[in-house]
Amino acid sequence: MIRFLLWAASVPVLIILYCGYNLLGLMQSETLELPEQYTQVSQGDTFHSLCSKWQSQQALESCFPYKLYSKLQPQKFTLKAGVYELNGLTVMAAIEKVHRGNKADFTFTIIEGDTYKTIIENLKSSAFLIFDIPDKPSAGLIQFGNGHPEGWLFPDTYHYEGLTKASALLQRAHTKMQSVLSEAWAKRGDGVPLKSDYEALILASIIEKESGHAAERDIISSVFHNRLNKGMRLQTDPTVIYGLGERFRGDIKKSHLREYTPYNTYRIDRLPPTPIAMPSKDALFAAVQPADTDFLYFVSKGNGAHYFSKSLKEHNRAVRKYILNEQ
Repeated sequence: MIRFLLWAASVPVLIILYCGYNLLGLMQSETLELPEQYTQVSQGDTFHSLCSKWQSQQALESCFPYKLYSKLQPQKFTLKAGVYELNGLTVMAAIEKVHRGNKADFTFTIIEGDTYKTIIENLKSSAFLIFDIPDKPSAGLIQFGNGHPEGWLFPDTYHYEGLTKASALLQRAHTKMQSVLSEAWAKRGDGVPLKSDYEALILASIIEKESGHAAERDIISSVFHNRLNKGMRLQTDPTVIYGLGERFRGDIKKSHLREYTPYNTYRIDRLPPTPIAMPSKDALFAAVQPADTDFLYFVSKGNGAHYFSKSLKEHNRAVRKYILNEQ
């Protein structure tokens, strides 16, 4: 009789243990099949609300075993707000990831030669980035030199967590540009005809836009330095294009070269008032460490490289050969 009572009493326990074992096995093997790559967890979200959302998305069969387990181990089910990559993980692995705050990594790249306008447009379409940049740069939290943002953001790939503010990314890029520019200016060569590090930034942006081959940057820089030292105008097309703005349609005309804008280096002396793009580190150092040459002109060969000339006569021959296709 006693044996029977002991056996009868143990059956429910065995059933509970068996069910618990199976539920635990299910919880450790059931994977999330979410409709989107990323899951956003907001401040104040609970595991119950998150799991209910997954269930409504048909990403798992039932929240019951997980909710039951969360009652036993509540400390493992606290969530950290953020954006996560959870698709394909087991439910338990996903919960642990959110509990630990292992958030998804996003990147934003500023390319050498990008303009501020291009960067802003790219920021607007970046994943899980809070766009908080005002229309007028001078109204923002970042103080760009003379209030003009062009040239002040360092080209690089920046990592960020979801729901980061765009202004925070720009601040990082601006701080890095300030640091690299300061480093380059401190190592400028003797006799450099530049009055400030800002002039170096302006010249570096022009070199960046003129450089198809990185190896030519210091030679292109030497041309501009030689012209500045001789009191010659820079006569560089990228500044003309920048000055035309939205009016540029892909082809520079003679009328564009005759038109006065603050950026038309065929009409103005010395440098334009601001940079025209974001220069790379190589362009910054080329601007303050030009090659030692007597070149005063260069023309594109059509393959990214340039032909450099010491005289206008030689340059005109190169133009006939490479631009007008006259042999």
